[in-house]
Amino acid sequence: MQNKSARYYAFLSIGAAILTIALKFGAYILTGSVGFLSDALESGVNLVAAIIAVWALTYAAKPPDEGHEFGHSKAEYFSSGVEGALILVAAISIAIAAIPRLFDPQPLEQVGFGLVLSLVASAINGGLAVILFKAGKRLRSITLRADAQHLLTDVWTSVGVMLGLLLVSLTGWFILDPLIALLVAVNIIWAGFKLIRESGSALLDASIPLVEREVINKILERYNLQKVQFHAIRTRVAGTRQFVSFHVLVPGEWTVQRGHDLCEEIELAIGAALPNTNVLTHLEPLEDLKSWTDQEL
Repeated sequence: MQNKSARYYAFLSIGAAILTIALKFGAYILTGSVGFLSDALESGVNLVAAIIAVWALTYAAKPPDEGHEFGHSKAEYFSSGVEGALILVAAISIAIAAIPRLFDPQPLEQVGFGLVLSLVASAINGGLAVILFKAGKRLRSITLRADAQHLLTDVWTSVGVMLGLLLVSLTGWFILDPLIALLVAVNIIWAGFKLIRESGSALLDASIPLVEREVINKILERYNLQKVQFHAIRTRVAGTRQFVSFHVLVPGEWTVQRGHDLCEEIELAIGAALPNTNVLTHLEPLEDLKSWTDQEL
């Protein structure tokens, strides 16, 4: 699956969401548990989020055009942001279903069959989450990573619901069912908040990760012996693409050709070390005072 595109994994997520919704709603119908209902509602959010992810990944893959000269890769952040918002909507829906049961607890039926269906759905979500995390890391896709994070939250939600329903079966305390559903709502509210925060930070042109910034610094250090210096190093991430810009200060006696060749060499080195990275350099004479006063430009 190494050569599969991000859209392939998004479609895979759609298929898994449809299957797990059927399993979890089946568990709810068999048992009447609002815990299972809350779990099924969260899987419904997974389906909507996966459909949005397909759109975002399709749009983000479009090449640059006159209206979007830096490409469309930031579309992925809208997908993860919408997914975070949908998680919050699911949490509210769960609370609406659970609160009345606090005042009127209901007995549960066929808990064993419901647990089996929920366990199968959790196994599907857990396996897919691992696949999406790996693909998201490899393809540098925040959309896939957000989907994987949501699926993993769904797995822990399901585990909590199943353990709670086992306690209900053992103790006969039916009020545990709506209490578990409310705890699920609180848990996914936190997951939604984190997704929205990450998307918002990225839309504000977040810098590239520190580890990759260190890769750039090590490449630039190679040229210190050539009396070359660098400043105004700026980075930003836009979906699967990264942008790096900096000033290259060289001795004024160098020819334009020599300075240009050096910049090309550095740009190629960074591009090779960090794929999908666009590098922009600005050549300046080392001795000119103006070269040292434009770092904030």
